[in-house]
Amino acid sequence: MFLKKSLLTVMLAMALTSTAAMATPLPAGAGYEVGFSPNAGSLELVLKGISSAKSQILVAAYSFTSKPIATALLNAHRRGVKVFVVADQKDNSKAYSAVQFLANQGVPVKVNGNYSIFHHKFMVFDGVSVETGSFNYSAAAANKNAENVLLLSNVKPLADNYTREWQRLWNEATPVAKAY
Repeated sequence: MFLKKSLLTVMLAMALTSTAAMATPLPAGAGYEVGFSPNAGSLELVLKGISSAKSQILVAAYSFTSKPIATALLNAHRRGVKVFVVADQKDNSKAYSAVQFLANQGVPVKVNGNYSIFHHKFMVFDGVSVETGSFNYSAAAANKNAENVLLLSNVKPLADNYTREWQRLWNEATPVAKAY
């Protein structure tokens, strides 16, 4: 692993400072895991975050075609976790995507077409953990591309920042209707 935990703590504090307009200390017990692709843990970390969620998952996605991730989100939804997805409108309306699959299963999904590219790739779990990185939710990201995933646990101040951004994107997006 290239980043030492102390360096990551400094980087997270800087991110919190620039986003929240004041320094916010990280809670005791904050942790992280890093995965890379192809085939070095990225997909597994995303799935780990989804399976660990107890109450809510907020998803912001650019390309979303991954069957394992869509299935894991649907399973979370079926076990009572509130799952919400907001995704790039252009990239997810080219063909039948995971976005449409989840909408057809009753998961609340919206698409956002307000930007040249809605390039977000993050999830917030239970308001306290965050998954982020370059990893698109696609098979190519897991198996062909050079990508990264950072799973941060017990980072409520950071999760709050991501939740605010997610909520802003959700509020300006358009609901996806079921299409059977």
